[in-house]
Amino acid sequence: MPASEALRRAWLATQYRVRLPRGGYAAIRIGAPLPAALRPLLVAEDEPWGFITAWNPRAQARGRAANRAAQRALLQALRERGARLRAGTGVGADGWREPSLFALGIDFDALDALAARFEQAAIVRGRGGGRAELREYV
Repeated sequence: MPASEALRRAWLATQYRVRLPRGGYAAIRIGAPLPAALRPLLVAEDEPWGFITAWNPRAQARGRAANRAAQRALLQALRERGARLRAGTGVGADGWREPSLFALGIDFDALDALAARFEQAAIVRGRGGGRAELREYV
């Protein structure tokens, strides 16, 4: 079943903020190139990356304790796959916030498998400095 238009619009309007090594953040936007401030984190010109969370499976609100436990499990799973990680936060136009992770060096198949494992409705992904794309699972 495809995502509702309202949900898709919300995803497209969201800033996918990645904490920078020296403070502040860079915001990934769907359809836009990877921000210049994040490009030095890449080890290859076409390296795959993803912005993913374990919070609120199937785009349905869930309690803080369950979300935190799932996020810790996602962090561990990404580390086991050798991803390099930066903390992130999805920030919606309406002020909604969701802790997330910016994962570098993890292929799209692995991202898809983790999104399925943590029942995510969508993730953001890309290659190198190219455009960020929305990957929907609903």
